[in-house]
Amino acid sequence: MDESQSVGFLGELTREACLGLLAIRDVGRVAVVVDGQPIIFPVNYVLDGDLVVFRTDPGTKLDHGSFGRVAFEIDYIDESRKEGWSVMVAGMGREITGALDAASEREQLLPLKPWASGPKEHWIRIISPEITGRRLHRSGFVGEQAVDEGTITNAKSQA
Repeated sequence: MDESQSVGFLGELTREACLGLLAIRDVGRVAVVVDGQPIIFPVNYVLDGDLVVFRTDPGTKLDHGSFGRVAFEIDYIDESRKEGWSVMVAGMGREITGALDAASEREQLLPLKPWASGPKEHWIRIISPEITGRRLHRSGFVGEQAVDEGTITNAKSQA
């Protein structure tokens, strides 16, 4: 088998690497469950510590993502090199619009600018997050630090 057909190395990212990647992106996909079926939407988001926060208008994301289980994902794929990474956040969606606690008030002041038109007046936070990630790479990096630093460096150059 020649190099163009070889299989890459698949490894898990540390929580810290996942948070680093989440911190440098601003577009991801949120999945909600409607009538037993997952539905996925692109959203702009901001990271507050280890919590993903996004804005939305009334509709499916608000109806099914504000008090239910949700998943959130970001990724990067380099098709020419057959490399990439993916970070997933699974947790409970909670609407924080109008909340009076300090964290909710702080989060609603974060620089979150949706690309899509509409007021996006409803803010949703993903709480109790389980954050995982994986990276597929072709290089021979050994050791978690080399993989994490390379992943974040590559992600910053693509952001």
